[in-house]
Amino acid sequence: MHTRRRRLRACHECDWLCALPPLSPGEKAACPRCHHALVRRHHHPAQRSMALALAAFIALLVAVSFPFISFSVSGVSNRIELHQTATTLINFHQPVVAIVVILTIVVLPACYLLAVMWLQLGLMRYRPLPFSRDIARALTHLTPWMMADVFIIGALVSLIKISGLAQISLGLSFWAFCVFAFLLLLTSQSLDADWLWFSLDGEPLAPEGAQTGAPAAAQQLAGCATCGLVNRLSVTGRTRCRRCGERLHARLPHSIQRTWAFLVAAAILYIPANLYPIMNVTSLGETSPSTIIGGVVELYQSGSWPIALVIFVASVMVPVGKLFALGWLCLVSRRGHHVNAHSRTVLYRITDFIGRWSMVDVFVVAILVALIRAGTLMSITPGPAELAFGAVVVLTMLAAMSFDPRLIWDTPLPAAKTHSHTAFQRTVDG
Repeated sequence: MHTRRRRLRACHECDWLCALPPLSPGEKAACPRCHHALVRRHHHPAQRSMALALAAFIALLVAVSFPFISFSVSGVSNRIELHQTATTLINFHQPVVAIVVILTIVVLPACYLLAVMWLQLGLMRYRPLPFSRDIARALTHLTPWMMADVFIIGALVSLIKISGLAQISLGLSFWAFCVFAFLLLLTSQSLDADWLWFSLDGEPLAPEGAQTGAPAAAQQLAGCATCGLVNRLSVTGRTRCRRCGERLHARLPHSIQRTWAFLVAAAILYIPANLYPIMNVTSLGETSPSTIIGGVVELYQSGSWPIALVIFVASVMVPVGKLFALGWLCLVSRRGHHVNAHSRTVLYRITDFIGRWSMVDVFVVAILVALIRAGTLMSITPGPAELAFGAVVVLTMLAAMSFDPRLIWDTPLPAAKTHSHTAFQRTVDG
């Protein structure tokens, strides 16, 4: 049916065109076809995000200014600061891993928080600051690469690994970083992108003739993944969003081919990531290599089976599961009408969410290499698998980003699977 020409949204996961209902703070709007939450409304969104971002940034400043962890064994001690988890890797000829570590735990989160404060300060003054549109666009691309929460899990695993070998002391920086990771998570969840973009640049009228309750691509329409605005696609295929300037496509170009390319590269690198040691442990003058599986077995034999399970899931099951899940989705996306599309979409969501948690092992090695430096008495150095495994994590994340979940819904489903009820469901945010 034809609908009013304001507040239309095309679901980014199934391409269903819907009309947004009026939303009160604490409510969300969900796609009736795939149940993907597209809009969440918060109380006092500008003040809320501003307060959380400022608190998180202060916690980060504390975390980078004081000692992180110290250890002592047989009269030999060492103390590290947060940045040394990355800089120490450079001394062992692992600059790429060092850059990834410092970017994901400090640099990108700091840029994100500063960007949020810049945007919300302008909106609280009812006068957006310069470059606000460009900064708001960048926020969407930064979010998946911030891994402060994963780093905390890596720190806990590291402490358990060496707790029986040395005396460990947690510095002020450790607790500040825990607070920072929690506040960063709250900050990212507090952003109301729909309200943000409406406040920055209003909302132009939807294209004429748009019909809700039908796929957007069939009407030559596309919803912007950054600001949500529904736009008419040009015949040339080179369309940019009228509001934020993001490039638009009916479907991501060469989505299946790019996903396969990332998956094949990740699968190839996963072999040396498991065959070669991820770190070398020196104790009393004897050096022994430790592979990913070897570390899991060692933790299990020492009685730390919960941590062994965490590492096994994050470093073995998740990468392998992502390879198979995304590969299967690529295979059935064009001929998957015999499989439930909603189940496949849920599988994609899970695959996309869990991928970053495989970085736990990379962070564990980074922390241990920086901390355990007592010469022949006890020391840890990174192995060649560190770079290979880090590359696997990044490649599988890029594979998930390259896959367009809207392809799952392109094949016509049986009549029993179609949805003809309201454009959006209104549910209270729990």
